Amino acid sequence: MIRVLLADDQALVRTGFAMILGAEADFEVVGEAGDGEQAVQAAGRLAPDVILMDIRMPRLNGIEATRRLLAGGRGAPPPRVLILTTFDQDEYVYEALRAGASGFLLKTVPADQLVAGVRTVAGGEALLAPAITRRLIEAYTSRGAPAPGPPRGYDELTAREREVLTLLARGLTNAEIAAELVVEPSTVKSHVAAVLLKLGVRDRVGAVVLAYESGVVRPGVA
Repeated sequence: MIRVLLADDQALVRTGFAMILGAEADFEVVGEAGDGEQAVQAAGRLAPDVILMDIRMPRLNGIEATRRLLAGGRGAPPPRVLILTTFDQDEYVYEALRAGASGFLLKTVPADQLVAGVRTVAGGEALLAPAITRRLIEAYTSRGAPAPGPPRGYDELTAREREVLTLLARGLTNAEIAAELVVEPSTVKSHVAAVLLKLGVRDRVGAVVLAYESGVVRPGVA
C-alpha cells in the first residue's frame, strides 16, 4: 500500500483528492492537514510514503514544511513530497524543489495523472513535467546571484555522465536520452544513478536544480 497524507488548506480539495486516491486498491489516505504545521506533525505520527503538499497554506507554508520534513537526522527515511500548485509558473514552486520536493502537479490535473504521479513519486522517481519544470528553473535561477561554480562531486563525473546531466537539465526522459546518445535505456539508467550518487542528490529534480544553480548548465543554453 502507498500511504498518502493530504496537506491543503481547502477542505474541498482534500476531499476530492481523497476520493480519487481512495478508489485505488494500492492507496491508503492516512490523514489530512489544513496547514504546514499540521502536515509536519501528522507526518511524524502517520509515516506516510507520499505527501501531497499545497504551497500556500496558513501558519506554515508548503515550502518550509517540506524543508522541515526532509531535513536530515530524523532516522527513518523521509516521505516523498509532491507539490500542488494552481499555476505552473508559481515562483514558490522552484523554492519547493530546492527544499527537496520530488516534483509538482497542477491542482487541475486529471484524476488518472494524479494517481500516476503519486505512484511515480512513491516508487522513488521524480515527477518532472519537462518543459514546464525546465522553464520554471531557468526563470528563477537566471535572476539569482552569479553561479558559484561546479558543485561538489562534479569532478568525479565521467564525460558521459556530464553529458547525461546536461540532457537531464533539458528535461529529457531516460528513453529520450538513450535515443540522443544512441545507447540502451538501461545504460542511461545506470548513468543517471551514478550522477545522483556522485552529486549527492535524491532524485532527478535535485540534479536539475543543482545543474542550473551551479552554472554547470546555463539557462537557455542546455
